[in-house]
Amino acid sequence: MPIDHATKLDIIRRTWNLEVTGSVPYTIEVGQPHFATKKYFADDVAELAWHEEYHARHQGVIDFDMPNIKPNLGIGTIAAIFGCELRVNDEADPWTKTLINRDCREKVYELTRPDPVSNPIFQRVRERISNLQEHGDMPLRLVNVASPLVTASMIWDYTDFMMALLESPKEVHHLLEMITQATIDYVNVQLDTITDLHSMGHEVLCVPREVGLRISDDTAVLLSPKLYREFGAHYNGQLSEAFGGIVVHACGDSKHVIPVMLETPGLKGLDLTMPQNSDWTYLAEASGKVVLSLRHYYWDHMIEGVDQVAYSQKLIDTFGTTGVFIVTSSPDAEQARKLGQQLWSLLGKV
Repeated sequence: MPIDHATKLDIIRRTWNLEVTGSVPYTIEVGQPHFATKKYFADDVAELAWHEEYHARHQGVIDFDMPNIKPNLGIGTIAAIFGCELRVNDEADPWTKTLINRDCREKVYELTRPDPVSNPIFQRVRERISNLQEHGDMPLRLVNVASPLVTASMIWDYTDFMMALLESPKEVHHLLEMITQATIDYVNVQLDTITDLHSMGHEVLCVPREVGLRISDDTAVLLSPKLYREFGAHYNGQLSEAFGGIVVHACGDSKHVIPVMLETPGLKGLDLTMPQNSDWTYLAEASGKVVLSLRHYYWDHMIEGVDQVAYSQKLIDTFGTTGVFIVTSSPDAEQARKLGQQLWSLLGKV
């Protein structure tokens, strides 16, 4: 590897500070996503073994990633803390069985803020982290952190939740306030348990502790700017205040809500799936003001065979080389090693 771990971390931290580093940090994930399926959800030994095998495969790939563990329990974990049943399966992360729908919106007032000490899902999060730390030697990311908006859409039937934003805003705000406080508890439980923290997020993008919290906010792209300001950015701002900043991820075409995202107090970065964004001019206001994590996994592209090096070149031609991360992937280790060499030539010294 052209640079060691200490140098990688220094460049990553300086990138988050919007400093000129001479490099654009990039990561290359190998293979398909790793999900909290039946094989891994309850088996910490199997989870650790997967990560050890993954980083063995990743050996020789030139990028800015470092060995670490994603202690995955799925994006529905916070919803499960409120009592939603998790549906563990063989294909993807667990999903949740909702508690609220159009026929029982008033049930929102029956929910209470979960106790971080006695709640069984909190206990499971502690257990997974502790087991991975005890038997492994790699630093940990956080267990998946959803935005309050995303968690609410798992507790409340998705379609009816969207209608409730207009028809029952009082009930929605009541739920979002509780979720926001529970999310703060959820992250603090992890921070109290993790002894060697790699990132304040659950994805490959390294978010150092001083940057703040990285959240997944995919529901944002379905809302109008007005609705997102009221029900999304407002509560993300509370998370930002609690953790000294926030990085917001959204899949999908985000152009209509990006201006509102930029209003979020303490916003440190946007983490976007670029092939799904049809108009990049909406990001012009963000460039140079907040960090941009520009994702284009090989499966994100609308057509097969996209030249990922050329696409990365297009990204830095558009957004520059300061305060930018490139996040990509390859189907297998051999292709990842080839891509790593090519991206190092492009991004290692800019």
